[in-house]
Formats: sequence, C-alpha cells, structure tokens
Amino acid sequence: MNGKNFRMPARRLATVATATALAAGPAVLAGAGPAHATGGEGRAGAVVLRTGLDVSLLNKTVNVPLAVSLNEVQAPQSAEKTALTAELNGVNNGRAFSVLNAEVASAKANVTAAKAEASTQLAHAKLHVPGLPLLSVVELGAVRSEAVCEAGKTPVARSNVLGDVTVLGKKVSLTAGGPTEVKVPGVGEVRLDLSKRETTSRTAAATALELTVSVNPLKLNVAEVEGTLTLAKATCEAPQAQASAAPSQSPVGEVKPQGAPAEAGLAETGGNSMTPYIAGGAIALLVAGGGAVAVARRGRS
Repeated sequence: MNGKNFRMPARRLATVATATALAAGPAVLAGAGPAHATGGEGRAGAVVLRTGLDVSLLNKTVNVPLAVSLNEVQAPQSAEKTALTAELNGVNNGRAFSVLNAEVASAKANVTAAKAEASTQLAHAKLHVPGLPLLSVVELGAVRSEAVCEAGKTPVARSNVLGDVTVLGKKVSLTAGGPTEVKVPGVGEVRLDLSKRETTSRTAAATALELTVSVNPLKLNVAEVEGTLTLAKATCEAPQAQASAAPSQSPVGEVKPQGAPAEAGLAETGGNSMTPYIAGGAIALLVAGGGAVAVARRGRS
C-alpha cells in the first residue's frame, strides 16, 4: 500500500486543527460569570448622655476630667438605663455622685444592607455636675433624636425637645433660631444649643440638646466646672448601594460539537478537566497542519 493514501490532505488537516482550537477556546478563555460588587457597610450610633468636663478642685492646683456616657451604643445594639453615677478623686470625699437620673433613657442603633438608623429618648431627666449635688444644671420633660440613612437616599436627622426646660433653677424657653444663655450670679452660666442637625450625602447626625457649662459651685471640694454636655445624640452613615457587573463575554464564538450529548457535571463555561488537554492538542494539530501544508507545497514544486 502506498502510505500517501492514508495521509490527510494538508488543507483539511489545518482546517480540523483550527476548528478544534476554536472549540477549545471558549473553555479556556471564558472567565468568571456575573460579578457582584458589595458596597461598604453602614454605621449607626446613639448616646443618651456624653460629658466632657474639666473639674478644678479647691485643695489642688490640678484639673480632673469627667468623661462619662450613658447608654452609648453602636449598631446593632440597644440600651435602657435610667441613672448614671461617677466618681472623681478628691470630689465628694471619694464617694460616687449622681450625674443623671431619668424615668426613661434609651438608645438604639441598627444597620441592615439597605439602611442604618439610630434613635435616643430621654424623659423627666435631671442632670448634675460635680459640686452641685442639689441644684440641677438642667431638668427636662422629654427629648428625642433620630438619624436615618438609607442607601441611595438623602439622610434624615430629627430632634425634638418637648415640655418644660429648667436651667440652674430657672425655667427657660428654648428656640431653634439660636443658643439660649442662662446666667445665675454666684453659681455660673450655661449655654444651650437646641436641636442641632447635620446631614451630608451619606451621613446624618441629630443632637437634641448640647450644653456649654461654666459653673463655680465651691462645694464638695469643687472650685469650677467647665466643658460640654451632649444629650440625646444619634448618628448614621448609609450603606453604599450595591452594584452588579455585566457577565464577561468571550472574545470568540463558541463552537459546540454536533451529535454528541454533553458530559454530566460540566461547568457553565463548557469546560471540564479535559480542557487543558484539548487546548494542547489543538495547538499541536495547528503546528502539524502548518507542516503538512509546507510539505505539500514542496511536493508540488
């Protein structure tokens, strides 16, 4: 027999090799399917009371800080405690003194994939500072703050002060148009900022009442108290909106084999454990096809 009868024509060999490479191509080139980008997580926090005070003592030349908080939570948390006491070295003979007493004092903060929110509530509260055990810096009927931040929406901040407000024993009327100042001779002065609200494209903050305090109690070994008191504050930051990327497209068209059923367990991309071998065989066939074309041309010449 003439071996040439069994030799595949060069052009046909090259065509078969190319088709095999195209069939294997999508299995090798097809990347991951749909990609989902998850946005940043939201944040929320709430606090019923936060103090930042400097306390000067009568028998010392130093200041001692009073930095305490009541029901300060971060999402996902909540707290309901109605009293706060504190201790300072050199104050009240080392015994604890009352900072806040209330009938209702709650803080809540929660975050989901679509929304972050926080709220605080305070009712029938009396706030004290060191050196003034009997006279309240402020007495409140009810205050509430709320901050809501939804993904893709404008954040909302709300705060309300309801009922009577008494500062250093004086009943005052608060206005949202500006701060209210109360001065008591021989005791000190308090400045109140009502319903402070701030928002950005993704954040919100609401404070029902912020007090700037400067008093001279001259009791319980306390010469002076200065600083700030924050009542019923809620903050939030919206989660970033989730986005989905379009499925990646293969740069070459898929060539499906004809007449044979697909193997069970194939991935969506059409590849299996034989894919690297098919691709390697296709390359070898391409090389062989090119060589066959060259041999045929030399034979004709």
